[in-house]
Amino acid sequence: MTFDLAIRGGLVVDGTGVPARHMDIGIKAGRIVSIGKLQEGALRVIDASGLVVAPGFIDPHTHYDAQVCWDTSLSPSPWHGVTTVLMGNCGVGIAPTRADGRIPAMQDLVNVEGMPYDVMSAGITWDWENFPEFMRATAMRRPAANVAFLAPLTPFRYYVMGEAAIERAATDEERGRIRQLLGDAISAGAFGFSTTQLPNHMGHRGRPIACRQADRAELREYAQVLRDAGRGFIEIALTEQMSVLSDSNLETLEFLLRESSRPVTWLALLYRDDIPQACSASLAKAAHLTSLGSVPQICARPLTRDMDLRTPHSFLSFKSWHRALNLSVEEQKRVYADPAFRNQFRQELKGPAQFTGNWELMAVAEAKSPHLEQFTGQTIAAIARQQGKDGVDALLDLAIEDNLQTEFALAFLNTNQEGVASLLRTPGTVLGLSDGGAHLGVLCDAGYPTYLLGHWVRERAALSIEHAVMRLTSEPARLMGLRDRGQIAEGMAADLAIFDPDTVGSDERAQKRFDLPGGAKRFVMPSRGMHYTIVGGEPVFENGGDTGARPGVHLRS
Repeated sequence: MTFDLAIRGGLVVDGTGVPARHMDIGIKAGRIVSIGKLQEGALRVIDASGLVVAPGFIDPHTHYDAQVCWDTSLSPSPWHGVTTVLMGNCGVGIAPTRADGRIPAMQDLVNVEGMPYDVMSAGITWDWENFPEFMRATAMRRPAANVAFLAPLTPFRYYVMGEAAIERAATDEERGRIRQLLGDAISAGAFGFSTTQLPNHMGHRGRPIACRQADRAELREYAQVLRDAGRGFIEIALTEQMSVLSDSNLETLEFLLRESSRPVTWLALLYRDDIPQACSASLAKAAHLTSLGSVPQICARPLTRDMDLRTPHSFLSFKSWHRALNLSVEEQKRVYADPAFRNQFRQELKGPAQFTGNWELMAVAEAKSPHLEQFTGQTIAAIARQQGKDGVDALLDLAIEDNLQTEFALAFLNTNQEGVASLLRTPGTVLGLSDGGAHLGVLCDAGYPTYLLGHWVRERAALSIEHAVMRLTSEPARLMGLRDRGQIAEGMAADLAIFDPDTVGSDERAQKRFDLPGGAKRFVMPSRGMHYTIVGGEPVFENGGDTGARPGVHLRS
């Protein structure tokens, strides 16, 4: 037999956690057909000497729903060895959607996921109405990576209830229609559904996004769609306070697990300096639900966001900032100048909160007005000291003077090295939270696989390479129920990541590019040391560049 592709001499880390071994891999028709010492020839040979060969990485938390319309490369995820992405998280998305629901859907994504409205308006094709049509339309674009879908509850409710979806629970008749639509999505291959109860998830008209209005009767029926199908899982942004699992959160989690009889992955556990025990306490509190399928999501990177006060997503956990949503620049400036707004913000900073007013953690990334350039690179704390102000006044005065164009960098979660290392070693969690495709103007965490391999494996020795690869492959595959991906074994899909263990990595902060529709800005994270990302036996990323190959397929639950 002649292989389509042979990978020779690599150190194979197979995704199961067993010790790495030097082996060859033979690929035919998109599948791994031989492992060991290959004797047969191949149409193409990759010399992987000195490199690690791993299963393609699986990202269980992305928002590429809109981006795939204009960027079938799904950048930057494949740059980092990602071969499968799951989209439709956090209860927001763009299907099902009629013409009159498009603006609300986009406004939800503006407020919750930081996607620019003008970019979506120019880039989303809307060549679908219901959810199975959306999945088919995405697959027909031939993306670089494999795509999988969760059904986001907000557009389903809006599709049936219209504007009432953001104001109340569904009636019996409406609930039945939504259940039918979800059932159709699951039958067409959706991997489950997603929802949120986070207070900062504000959407259309500055109101709580529609899925937050679903009551227990609704959630019971929707969970039972998965129970009756015998497949899929639920993703929920669960904790009102990041990493703090309240009694109410715990009750909701147990309710969803028991009603669905399926796994529930919940957001999120990130290390908090203000509440160091938050993650360990939440894990202990939910430990009895692990056997039922409770899977908290964790993150490998420090959460450092670039932000401006035009789109203040990083502060939406503070109620005071909800006043600033969906306003013109002049209206926002009046809000920020209001002493009542500033005083309310000061009170909320007293906590508990993800950011508690440590202005040493927030710096000016770029001031746009020439007379303010002197502040670029300085922390808000330093500026406040120079001006004899507190941090709130220093931040807001500078932003107003720069017409809300100042870009700030804020590090506020996962900054404690030992705390994050402990989370990464915690069994029963799943690694994700890349938010690929979302928060384009403030961050890019889609490079977490190479960051994990570079920072946490090579530099910090917090994990073995076998353990780290398992976290990126077989563990998310098991959550999603992917039986033919996440491991290197004969018969498995030929999705592979090939990298140099001595150089693999990515930076702490992303790079700015202007490659969105209309030339709009986004942040992307380049990779280092990732030599090949292979999907279905075809390299889609090779030696630092997109190959143009688009072999990704629509994965079905």
